Amino acid sequence: MKNKKRSFFERLTGGIKLEEHENTETEEAKPRNISELNNKSNKDKGEDGWSPEESEEAELAIDIHQTPTEIIVQTMIAGVRPEDIQINITRDTITIKGKREENKTIDEENYFARELYWGAFSRTIILPEEVEPDRAHATEKHGLLIIKIPKIDKGKQNNLKVKSI
Repeated sequence: MKNKKRSFFERLTGGIKLEEHENTETEEAKPRNISELNNKSNKDKGEDGWSPEESEEAELAIDIHQTPTEIIVQTMIAGVRPEDIQINITRDTITIKGKREENKTIDEENYFARELYWGAFSRTIILPEEVEPDRAHATEKHGLLIIKIPKIDKGKQNNLKVKSI
């Protein structure tokens, strides 16, 4: 198999691309059940279950769209406490960072499958329009983080009166 870094979604769900595995395995070597698949995919991984290059921050999957007055960013952050999320917004970028903590009370030998992503994640996005970072707000509901950032109104005019001193 190619030494290709898996996407955040593949690591989050534990998914694998079938076409990558079908071309490199013989019929006898294919796993017959989920535990064989997990054992096969965990061979070259560290004790945390991730390959060394994957133990860094994962890339967060996002949706971004606009309304006439706002840029809206949505991402799934289920299992992350609000105090473990950091959002930095400038006039043209947004960075979302966080960490999903794993429940360490379960012994490794008691797992049948381990497909959830645990650890640090981040994503920096260049916004399609200039925004007003001071007026942005974020909410979380059922694991969905929604960030609404007002666009700069470039057509707005302000009449300035001159005062005599």
